[in-house]
Amino acid sequence: MRILHVISSVNPQGGGPIEVVKQLGHINSSYGRSVEVVCLDPPDAPWLQDFPFKLYALGPGISNYRYSKYLIPWMRQNATHYDAVILNGIWQYSSFGTWLALRSFPKNQVPPPYFVFTHGMLDPWFKYTYPLKHLKKWLYWPWGEYRVLRDAQAVLFTCEEEKLLARQSFWLYQCKEVVVNYGTTKPNGNSEAQRQLFLEQFPHLRSKRLLLFLSRIHVKKGCDLLIEAFARVVGSDDSLHLVIAGPDQTGWKTTLQRQAKHLGIEQKITWTGMLSGDVKWGAYHAAEVFVLPSHQENFGIAVAEAMACGVPVLISNKVNIWREIEADGAGLVANDDLTGTIELLQKWLRMLPNAQQAMRHNAKQCFVERFEAHQAVQSLIDVLLANGVTL
Repeated sequence: MRILHVISSVNPQGGGPIEVVKQLGHINSSYGRSVEVVCLDPPDAPWLQDFPFKLYALGPGISNYRYSKYLIPWMRQNATHYDAVILNGIWQYSSFGTWLALRSFPKNQVPPPYFVFTHGMLDPWFKYTYPLKHLKKWLYWPWGEYRVLRDAQAVLFTCEEEKLLARQSFWLYQCKEVVVNYGTTKPNGNSEAQRQLFLEQFPHLRSKRLLLFLSRIHVKKGCDLLIEAFARVVGSDDSLHLVIAGPDQTGWKTTLQRQAKHLGIEQKITWTGMLSGDVKWGAYHAAEVFVLPSHQENFGIAVAEAMACGVPVLISNKVNIWREIEADGAGLVANDDLTGTIELLQKWLRMLPNAQQAMRHNAKQCFVERFEAHQAVQSLIDVLLANGVTL
């Protein structure tokens, strides 16, 4: 089976979608399936150098929409080499341009079926939080992404919650909805060695009780709630320390640091920037709990990664896999507001050691049974086969 992934950018700072493309690609490749990727990055982008699969960089994409005049000609010339095309994300030219190319094939050629992962980009949170942007999207929707989804062989949602929420953003909505498993691979390497590597880079964190936030620093992630809530509980234990790890893509970090200073906890927070590789895994292994009070989270790869390391997760009920985590006792769930975030931290800190240990066990078990990448790959392949793709 030959699979082509299409994504706007393979820059790792883009978060979960490209990470999952890579991890699912590795597993598919191990089963003898061919995986290639098209993106709209400039060919000389530094993050392309070590990309693990055959890659076609057709950029640089123009503007935030990332338009590229090379995408449609490339698709028309090469799409028939593949058995399935998978679009990762919407609202950028990578999806609309692919749709244009595949629908305008010569009559004597049959394009491959295409599938779409929306990656939470139809969540109504964006509609209510950015109403002007939503209005702009409405002007584009009927002739753009509505058609992309309508004509797809299937639109792939990573959980039931995401599928239900997607129906609420636009009344003009038509597609074949399919829920597939989604996940990530468990970490390789020695966990203690990874932990020590992280602590060598941040030696002041040794002997601290670490609460870990690892994600993009973005308003939808609830970082301000976490800092305020942490300030409310940190007095109960002088060894408590908050680690905020992730890229600052919108320039919000300075505001958050001022907030921490105003609350008198700036010395209780370490900002690591983006972590990767063994240092990232070391951060998970060094933490006693993972916290993500997000206002909107389609899946949360970092949540799954934390559980893979046996780290309980404290999340809001806007992380779309919260039902599964709550059912498995793999973490704690509350509302995405200050009261809810304080509740998460207080409940964890009040738990007896044996209860915390049981939750660590549950977190790892939840990952294995629900979110391990091999299961996600098989789920995706089953959907492709059920929708006309041949081995």
